Amino acid sequence: MAGTYRYLTYEDRQNIEAWYKNGDRPLEIAARLGVHTATIYHELKRGHTGERDANQRPAYCAELAQKTVQENFKHRGRRTEAQAQ
Repeated sequence: MAGTYRYLTYEDRQNIEAWYKNGDRPLEIAARLGVHTATIYHELKRGHTGERDANQRPAYCAELAQKTVQENFKHRGRRTEAQAQ
């Protein structure tokens, strides 16, 4: 069974941040965005600030997550021999 794949946008990440701060569960957030629940858990880990929010859950920052994704995109692809050393 083939699925459709898409990257989360910065707007998606902002929505995740707002809904998560509001106390919504990752399962509910995933249903709203139309993605797998694991995608939301991975995203929450990517944007974890190291602190706790008002609900005593790990805090999430959309801006931090977006920066992390952009940095990871820069490092993608085949490494040349000069980069490997």
